[in-house]
Amino acid sequence: MQNFTFHNPTRILFGKGRIADIAREIPAGARVLITYGGGSVVSTGTLDEVTAALQGFTLFEFAGIEPNPTYETLMQAVDLARREKIDFLLAVGGGSVIDGTKFIAAAIPFVGDPWDILARRARVKSAIAFGSVLTLPATGSEMNSGAVVTRRAGNDKLAFLNPLLFPRFSVLDPSKTFTLPPRQVANGVVDAFVHIAEQYLTYPVDARVQDRFAEGLLLTLIEEGPRALHEPADYDVRANLMWTATLALNGLIGAGVPQDWATHMLGHELTALHGLDHAQTLAVVLPAMLQVRRAEKRQKLLQYAERVWGLRAGDDDMRIDQAIAHTRSFFESLQVPTRLSAYGIGVEAIPALLAQLERHGMVALGEHQNVDLAQSRQVYELAV
Repeated sequence: MQNFTFHNPTRILFGKGRIADIAREIPAGARVLITYGGGSVVSTGTLDEVTAALQGFTLFEFAGIEPNPTYETLMQAVDLARREKIDFLLAVGGGSVIDGTKFIAAAIPFVGDPWDILARRARVKSAIAFGSVLTLPATGSEMNSGAVVTRRAGNDKLAFLNPLLFPRFSVLDPSKTFTLPPRQVANGVVDAFVHIAEQYLTYPVDARVQDRFAEGLLLTLIEEGPRALHEPADYDVRANLMWTATLALNGLIGAGVPQDWATHMLGHELTALHGLDHAQTLAVVLPAMLQVRRAEKRQKLLQYAERVWGLRAGDDDMRIDQAIAHTRSFFESLQVPTRLSAYGIGVEAIPALLAQLERHGMVALGEHQNVDLAQSRQVYELAV
């Protein structure tokens, strides 16, 4: 196991009715900007529940943060926050709303062009404090300090990470997920699954705790993901799913182990150019990525085959084939396609995707930084 430092200051308020507790988590007298996306938090009554819990605070609202939050929209929120002297942000929604709120928090006090935070990795020296009320388990953004933002002008989808951008607290009420459409539930399962895979399917470093932890989370998703679709009002199923998605990317399973993230980088370009949901891109790219890079991931793929899928018979190559096939079948069982052709995307789209990777400096990806454009081409071609 490699040396590591682990720090996560986010306070989790888990369980039904925990929105009622948020007032004590926010400084008295704060001017609070509530950020959210579409109308679901309004129609389900979640927004009313939040505002009722914050009686006595000066509240403002900003709606319209997209499923892939755009810089253009987020800068409108930044302008509002600066104008109204906001000193606390509260994201109410899924990972995209929380990601967008992280950017808003960093951009409000930033001196210069806030796009530099993403495009030039400009240093974030301060950020407005924020919390979150999670309504869609998927990204883990409710308990980490990373975010992804898209700029429509240029089709740029870029990630950033900063220790100042951990939520102060996050409310995880599983009952808030009961009304999610099946597509969003399935996407959340896939998103969490691939987050775990990117930290687990690399190469062995004798990190037994992280390996067993990751395997347990994957098994939970395999068990509970289909149940969440078939039993949408089962609180315990949704609770296990929500907590798994949070633990998938809060830093614990990635502490002291190599990490990949090439699947995410190739997926980002598919979203930017073709508008696929983030999880849809991951379901398409991961099986192809594992196949193309099976030699360097061989030992962990065999461990994955045995411990996660129970594949013990046959020679090693057969078991790796079966493990990748099981992964693909699991995504498909959730009604998330694993081929670009299912979205009407063919090989003719690949040159533009590679050009985007090159423009964004994504030319040495993966745990060994050896996934170059030639290998990315192989992955895209196999994904068609």
